[in-house]
Amino acid sequence: MAGNITTLVPEQTALLLMDLQPALLDGITERDRVLDCAQRAQRAALAAGICEIHVRVAFTPEDHAAVPAHNKAFAPVAAAAALSAAEPGTDVHPVLRVNDRAHTVTKTRVGAFSTTTLDPFLREQGIDTLVLGGVHTSGVVLSTVREAADRDYRLLVLGDVCADPDPRLHRTLMDAVLPTQADIVDTAAFEAAAGAV
Repeated sequence: MAGNITTLVPEQTALLLMDLQPALLDGITERDRVLDCAQRAQRAALAAGICEIHVRVAFTPEDHAAVPAHNKAFAPVAAAAALSAAEPGTDVHPVLRVNDRAHTVTKTRVGAFSTTTLDPFLREQGIDTLVLGGVHTSGVVLSTVREAADRDYRLLVLGDVCADPDPRLHRTLMDAVLPTQADIVDTAAFEAAAGAV
């Protein structure tokens, strides 16, 4: 994992903590590490004045009804009325409770941009750098990095705030796929960069 972050401009940077919800963390063996590192990143962002954004996946009954039967990922979710916005398991994990400066977006597909107003929010704030982590690496992390790169954001992936039910796939994505569009760093490097601004 790469170590150093050259520069961060706090007012142009956002920390995206994605899908860190009890319902999605249950299948992650490294959940305690992920949550610990996410808390550290959250504290560093808050101290540096970096915008904190939580991305969560949750469905209203109308959202469930709008999922087409051919959607391989979400048709089973809709059929089971799973990930309901009314369930506590779809809230941001309690250890990452949203502070009054944080922004939260709720999505109904894999990527953080696809069914949200995230991009207009970031543009309005003048943010061009995203520091992100979440679960699953093969889901929200991969999809968000791909789309954010196409939207010309500077991308830093917090490797220790990412995990996947398939550790081998996680390693492949971190080592060979995500570095083609993002810098892979750890929480300690983010803390150091945020503390230096």
